[in-house]
Formats: sequence, structure tokens, C-alpha cells
Amino acid sequence: MKIIMLGAPGAGKGTQAKMIAEKYGVPHVSTGDIFRANIKNGTQLGMEAKKYMDQGLLVPDELTVRILLDRVAQDDCKNGYVLDGFPRTIPQAQVLDEALTKLGDKIDYAIDVDVPDENIIRRMSGRRACLTCGATYHIEHIPPKKEGICDKCGSELVLRDDDKPETVKNRLAVYHEQTQPLIDFYEKKGVLRTVDGTLPMEEVFAAITGILG
Repeated sequence: MKIIMLGAPGAGKGTQAKMIAEKYGVPHVSTGDIFRANIKNGTQLGMEAKKYMDQGLLVPDELTVRILLDRVAQDDCKNGYVLDGFPRTIPQAQVLDEALTKLGDKIDYAIDVDVPDENIIRRMSGRRACLTCGATYHIEHIPPKKEGICDKCGSELVLRDDDKPETVKNRLAVYHEQTQPLIDFYEKKGVLRTVDGTLPMEEVFAAITGILG
């Protein structure tokens, strides 16, 4: 079972990807994690990627796909995997598609966790983080016992820059421009399934497992 998770930043697709991986016993493959592991282990692919990253450049699609294919060729992926954070653009999806086809393989499902922008802005701007111990809260869903203070270490909680409404709006604009077209791409392939990401986390997961069986 080879699955791609789609959805805007803050839609909760990473959480769902981890839950799917755990339930079905397949790896949760995050491109960020793979890059970090390759760089840390000093692999040839990792060193190639690092050259671009050190210059503040995006790693080219072809190299990203090579690193990804290297990861999914490992034994723990033989029964499938959940891809999280890739592909982000149509060219990436096409390169991945061609590479999998050469291996006689394909993606089984692209699951879109659909959440309207206004919900995401509200959801993310409600997050609060403790910069001292790393604990996270949400003013509506997981509030601290004392407003603005971390339960665990007593430090002040902050709204991180990347959770501020103006930052979230910019990230959503990039998502709609680059990543939204993937929904049409996978719909044409007949593998797209959409779930309502505004539902409680357990209900979103139940909808996904209903699709996957």
C-alpha cells in the first residue's frame, strides 16, 4: 500500500500519516527526515543535497526523487509506505511517477486532507509553544492550565513566527499555487481520495481507514 498525503500546511496530514503508518505497519516517509538522515550519515546523495541546501537553494526534483527512491527501496518499505511532504509540485509528481513506473510500481492512493484556509489560519494562530522545553499548546483545544504559561516548566508561551496569521496566509498562497494542482493530477490517475479535515482527528482517521480498508 503506497500512499501520498496531500493537504495544506496545518491541515493535519503529518499526524494522519503517522497514524496510518502505525496502524498498517508501514514506514512514515518524510522527505525532511530522509534529507537529514542522508546528510548525517554522509551518504553520496546526502552530500549532493547538502551542496544546494548550504547555498539556500532548493534541492532539484531529480535528486530529491533519487533520495526518496533510495529510501523506499529499503526492506521496511516492501509492504508500502506513507509519503509526507512529497511531491509538492507537478514536476516532482511526474518525476516520481516515471521512476516508479520503471520499477513496475505505482502510488495506490493520494489522500487529500481538505481544510478551508480560514480554519487553518484559526488553527495555526491558536498554537502556542514553549521555547524552553518544546511543549506545544492550543488556546482552544489544548490550553495551558495558566494562560500564557507552560504547564511543564513554567516558562512563557509564544506564538511562533511561522504560526502568525500573515505567515500562514503566505504559506497557503504558495500551497495553492504549487501543490493544489497535484489534486487534479492524482484525480486524473484515479487514485485521489478526499477526506474532511475539519472533523476531529479520530474521525478523519476513521474516514481514511474506511478508504484504505
